[in-house]
Amino acid sequence: MSELSHSARRTTVRALLNASARRLARAKLHFGHGTDNAADEAAALVWHVLKLPYPAAPRAYARRVGARARAQVRELIERRIRERIPAAYLIGSARFAGLSFQVDPRVLIPRSPLAELIERRFAPWIEAARVRCVLDVGTGSGCIAIACARAFAHSRIDALDVSEAALAVARANVRRHRLGARVRLIRSDHFGALGRRRYDIIVSNPPYVGARELGALPEEYRHEPRVALASGRAGLASIRIILRDAARHLRPRGILVVEAGNTEVAVRRAFARLPFTWLHFERGGGGVFLLTAEQLHAG
Repeated sequence: MSELSHSARRTTVRALLNASARRLARAKLHFGHGTDNAADEAAALVWHVLKLPYPAAPRAYARRVGARARAQVRELIERRIRERIPAAYLIGSARFAGLSFQVDPRVLIPRSPLAELIERRFAPWIEAARVRCVLDVGTGSGCIAIACARAFAHSRIDALDVSEAALAVARANVRRHRLGARVRLIRSDHFGALGRRRYDIIVSNPPYVGARELGALPEEYRHEPRVALASGRAGLASIRIILRDAARHLRPRGILVVEAGNTEVAVRRAFARLPFTWLHFERGGGGVFLLTAEQLHAG
């Protein structure tokens, strides 16, 4: 770990960042919880310790780093390697759709390609001006619900989760973004607590990991709540419920958008008669389907 213990003469933010990235790269970790490479993971940890703004100004890289801050970075890097804890949990925050969220092991770390769709206000699939009610099924940290509230300034958002622990984190994030008047958090197993409420958009990043895949996941995933990942033998248990019940909660011309991830092929096979639109994302990611209310009713 000597690279992270430079003398004061050499220790700039840039030097510390580069040394940290090399250390993480040599450790052969799994990246995929908000970052996909050692350099970005190192930056998240260094930025957190130094309390640098995001994104940092170019001159920040030449800033000197004192011994105490170097030691704090070194400790985080060592924990990341030794315990395989994703960086977002180590620093207690993650970014999604340009916003910052509190996260901890009670909730999944935000990383869904749905962020790009929300930033586009679900264009071209729905006219943004007519969106008044949005439902987020399986809200976790609340990141999707809160991002939707920001995207649709005149809308109300209902956010469901079966986990009270997850809803506690979501409440903190709703307060953080001052959206308590428009984002309502509801404890519910899928649509069970909704009664007859209907929405213009239903969006969900549900559990979709099958039993075999779950057992083979890298160690980093074991820090995340199992209930937010596991979804039956084939990974389809939650998606089946959503496809079965969503139509009764959609308004005419409403849309359902669901992230199916690695179960995309299984979804296509299991529901071959449904006319899914599988979405493309410029920033990468996939496995997200869209259906209209009319397509769900017909199906």
